[in-house]
Amino acid sequence: MLVTIDKVKSLLASGKTLVLAGEEDLLRAVPQGSWIGGTIPYFMTADGGKTSREGIFVEEIPPFAQPRAPVVYDEKNIASIGEDSPENGYTIVILPAFTALHQQYALAAPGYKDLFFKTVAGWISGVHLDDLGKRTPKVFNGMTKEVLADRGVALHIDLPSSHRAQIGIVNIFEQGDGDEIKFSSSGFEAKACTINGESRNFHDYFVGKRLDARLPLVANFCGAMINVSIQGLDAASATVKFYAPVFEGVPYRLARPIENYVERFASSIPSALSTPVFTCNCVLNYLYGALENRRTGKLLGPMTFGEIAYQLLNQTLVHVTISSVG
Repeated sequence: MLVTIDKVKSLLASGKTLVLAGEEDLLRAVPQGSWIGGTIPYFMTADGGKTSREGIFVEEIPPFAQPRAPVVYDEKNIASIGEDSPENGYTIVILPAFTALHQQYALAAPGYKDLFFKTVAGWISGVHLDDLGKRTPKVFNGMTKEVLADRGVALHIDLPSSHRAQIGIVNIFEQGDGDEIKFSSSGFEAKACTINGESRNFHDYFVGKRLDARLPLVANFCGAMINVSIQGLDAASATVKFYAPVFEGVPYRLARPIENYVERFASSIPSALSTPVFTCNCVLNYLYGALENRRTGKLLGPMTFGEIAYQLLNQTLVHVTISSVG
């Protein structure tokens, strides 16, 4: 829910543990307590998509869960996040965009020990698009009131044996019927690639084909469709930059165009899905789908600079639900 700072203070005073999203000045004013947070001003609310510099989005940890003290992660210890995550429970992690930690997690997380055997979800903090280059994304450890510009924070949450947490993703994109694209190295930008086996410069290919940069590249990872969003094209260096890394040797295709984001989201969300304890979606879906004042179903949360479901994702909705065993 999107609420005032006074409501956040009231929830903390009542003993709630919270995951918060909002503008930096607002989060700095939240009192010390059991919470973590990150900067972003874009949200999917019960009333539809909304840009707000005055509201804070709150996601509560369930009362039957046992949150641990927040853990701050940097480039030296982030590889242990899977091992640190509870055997029965879930982890919410927030990392600041455009940092070395963001890049390291994006490239290396698929190889972290135990990561895919746990329930690790989260998002990449950002800023209002008008503030790009003027302000930097931040992450907050509410327990210590640390404001982190180059480190991340995670909340590890234990569940009783009577409950289980599950991650779900909603990716409305699928591979189109176009050319197969493979890259010669992994990273957040690319020059050299092969197009249907022929060596090419990816920037020149993209421009020459007049491809739509709003559509992500999509790869099929063992049946899971994983997006890589286009950040921009640099003509001077003949380079294409991405919001998540492409991986060497993996076949990609440009996504099939989406005619109606709202309808596609509505049809992609399982009708029997219980109310999630955590949800985030991508700010690119918010922008390209013109989702302001439009609803995408009951999945509400911040619209972020990247989503985490084990590894870093783009243009994807991520949710965590909790079910009773049996």
